[in-house]
Amino acid sequence: MDNQQHKWTKPGLKFLAENSNRSLIIGSIIATLIALTPYYFTLYESVPDTKVWDTFLFTYESGYYESAFILAWTLTNKLVPLFLLFIWFFTCRHWWFHTLLVPIALYVYQIIGVLNDDLKFFDTNQFLYLLPVMAIVIPSIYLIRARMFNKINDADKTMQELEDEFRIGSKGLFGKLRDYF
Repeated sequence: MDNQQHKWTKPGLKFLAENSNRSLIIGSIIATLIALTPYYFTLYESVPDTKVWDTFLFTYESGYYESAFILAWTLTNKLVPLFLLFIWFFTCRHWWFHTLLVPIALYVYQIIGVLNDDLKFFDTNQFLYLLPVMAIVIPSIYLIRARMFNKINDADKTMQELEDEFRIGSKGLFGKLRDYF
């Protein structure tokens, strides 16, 4: 008995037991939230199909969509994938998880467009608004990949190969694409 108490009172083991319990609780909460996503997709059905929606919290008057139901359906179809992308981003342990910022930025931009219902054809220039995000994410992912590859293999040889691989040289873009496909 004394030996068991001594084993569990060691600081390292106690921390390990608390960390695994905490991890189990957080994992269970995340799994439950993901399992409820079909329910989230049907939340729009509780919104009435009227132009003006009165609740005890707020009053919403639909302008562009002319129905609160259509706005709720549109928002649901943007918010649920964004929610799942956020879970994926914060729980992903892969080195490339920063690339998830690009679709997250896309969905945030689309939600802003849905809420700003005075604009027409809002999705026509979304690529231009995503360029700053992509200009930061894509080179950083390349650098992370290069550093990892650098540690695995010989430093001088691999950096030259990586630079040659990503450089559009005499073959041109279509020549490089032909090599990959």
